[in-house]
Amino acid sequence: MRLEKYLAKSGIASRRTAQKRIATGRVTVNDERVLIPGTHIEPDRDLVKVDGQRVEGTPDQIYLMLNKPPGYVTTVRDERHRPTVMEFIKDIPERIYPVGRLDRDTEGLLLMTNDGELAHRLTHPRHEVKKTYVAWVCGKPSQKAIHQLRKGVRIEGRFTSQAKIARISHGKDRTQFRITIHEGKKRQIRRMFQAVGHEVTFLKRVAIGALLLGDLPVGQYRMLNAAEVDSLRK
Repeated sequence: MRLEKYLAKSGIASRRTAQKRIATGRVTVNDERVLIPGTHIEPDRDLVKVDGQRVEGTPDQIYLMLNKPPGYVTTVRDERHRPTVMEFIKDIPERIYPVGRLDRDTEGLLLMTNDGELAHRLTHPRHEVKKTYVAWVCGKPSQKAIHQLRKGVRIEGRFTSQAKIARISHGKDRTQFRITIHEGKKRQIRRMFQAVGHEVTFLKRVAIGALLLGDLPVGQYRMLNAAEVDSLRK
């Protein structure tokens, strides 16, 4: 088994994060430091350690959704000592971690798990997992601007992929939209609207694939049922 896959299945981190830990020298196999992701091991015979701590078998798999409040970063630890989403799951004894990211100022549906294989599948660009958001933006974007957003706008020298954009409602000086994308660039939706001249003042993720946030209160989490987990795998 590839070393990063073993670490992901053991609940240490997602496969991508495991690769980074290997490359930075934090992983040993039989007390020998391994620096090359993709190294094959024998799980039943080899002794694997991360930061000097032995990696134990495959834990019970945990899958939950959190309704993330704004102001929290989606990391296990933050070097700048900002509050993280881990504060909301302190009663869970298993080691779990966020799947992908949700910007600090954005609220809504965040998946957390110790299933590294599923986390990898949901975050890898080639799987094009759809994520749906509700946004309030300043002003009233024109039909031309909305068409540009649907077709793709330039961010950092590249055009975004096609998006589904639907106007939900509007007030005197702001408009509400429902947006579905499958990319995950940093602050993507905020930057998309900025590219057509409108600032996003509120952003909430309400769905990942067929999984809906529903009426889960802000700052609360719930476990996913088997059907929901299966829908994410598909």
